[in-house]
Amino acid sequence: MNLKAAQLDVDNWIKEHGVRYFNELTNMAQLTEEVGEVARIIARRYGEQSEKESDKNKDLGEELADVVFVVLCLANQTGIDLQEAFDKKMDKKTKRDHDRHHNNEKLK
Repeated sequence: MNLKAAQLDVDNWIKEHGVRYFNELTNMAQLTEEVGEVARIIARRYGEQSEKESDKNKDLGEELADVVFVVLCLANQTGIDLQEAFDKKMDKKTKRDHDRHHNNEKLK
């Protein structure tokens, strides 16, 4: 699925199940909350913090999907074509960063 299709899926879900989009500020707060949940799993599972018993059943994929869902909501409600923006960003990064990363001694 491409981002354009994902945006349409989210928009259809909102219309069928969600009544309406939360406002942009609420969605921004939700995004921050979801990113925090991802950070908690990463810090405990892959970082140096100990993982609590209650954290062991958390699904990182599900939490990352929550982040993507809210990002798609924000794109929809602010009129952003995320596929177009992502393609443009990938082109920019490819041109700007190819040699930079290949020449980075820290990555070798």
